[in-house]
Amino acid sequence: MEPIYLDHAATTPVHPSVIEIMASELANTFGNPSSIHTFGRQAHRKLEDIRQVIAASLGVKTHEIIFNSGGTEGDNTAIIETALSRKEQGMHLITTAIEHPAVLETMKYLESLGFEVTYLPVDKKGNLSVKDVEKALREDTTLVSVMYGNNEIGNLMPIKEIGTLLQTHPAVFHTDAVQAYGSQKILPHDLGIDLLSISAHKINGPKGVGFLFKNDQISLPSFLHGGEQEEKRRAGTENLAGIAGMGKAVELLTDDEKEYRHEKYADFERIILTELDKAQIAYQVNGDPKKKLAHILNVHFSGVSSDLLLMHLDLKGVAISTGSACTAGTVEPSHVLEAMYGKNHSAIKESVRISFGFGNDEKQIQQFTAILIETIKKIKQ
Repeated sequence: MEPIYLDHAATTPVHPSVIEIMASELANTFGNPSSIHTFGRQAHRKLEDIRQVIAASLGVKTHEIIFNSGGTEGDNTAIIETALSRKEQGMHLITTAIEHPAVLETMKYLESLGFEVTYLPVDKKGNLSVKDVEKALREDTTLVSVMYGNNEIGNLMPIKEIGTLLQTHPAVFHTDAVQAYGSQKILPHDLGIDLLSISAHKINGPKGVGFLFKNDQISLPSFLHGGEQEEKRRAGTENLAGIAGMGKAVELLTDDEKEYRHEKYADFERIILTELDKAQIAYQVNGDPKKKLAHILNVHFSGVSSDLLLMHLDLKGVAISTGSACTAGTVEPSHVLEAMYGKNHSAIKESVRISFGFGNDEKQIQQFTAILIETIKKIKQ
């Protein structure tokens, strides 16, 4: 049997078309986009063409896209620079307890500098209350950072409602949309989003490249200092081959393609849950099935250690995970599940994340489900 990869929420395989265009750029467009000679101008033109493609995908101005190294840099830039540049207006920040580590660890860093951070709770389905956001807002709140879609349970956050709420408040609104951009139609201006972080490797693009959307209406100092690239907003020579690959990945994500993937992944989930029911396997889906990204399925298998289950599946050529890839190799429990259920709930050590993507088909899902059921039964013997 061929290996089955079902950990697309951690990273995605690079699309063949992306590999092709990156190879071409590496071979043929090696000029520095900041150079004024022919080679540099050629690279610069390509850079700006890609910027237009990406801006169009969000319905924003070309100028509002800043190329960078990915989601972590985007989150750090948005949060740290917003906080530091506005500390005279206030030192209170708001986020949620279920954010990606790129946000949570950045908030902890700012706390060490004297900032006060409110970590909003979620309910047992992983949902955030807009009323809690409203209650947390203060005169000295300068930033609200709420992820678009959760990377562990898939829950979609009430971004539009928060954007509407902040229309009458001066706080900057940032969202980490790394996990959601590949499947959701996101229009920042319509949603009231000021800053939005994206990483290419979540959409079948290359690792180490991404972009930050910055609303022209807000100011944001550069996080990196050096050259005057990206209109003085992000120092460092642009990774043109990586950016070209990201641009191609974005081109492939048409509205029709996103809808097709949504329906396909929803079918995959139905297959898995239906077969689990037939096999009388005890399980509970973590998160809110009515408000989530279709490609993520987080399941609690009662009485089955998630670490043991992953080990058995890996030996059989199946890749899933227990949660965020950024905590891989650690023994720390999921902070998302802890926020939902409390620290001692059995789901924390008995849950796995299955995430679908490019290359998966119904045959694979059927094979995976059969292996999963067989493995769970063996563990529980």
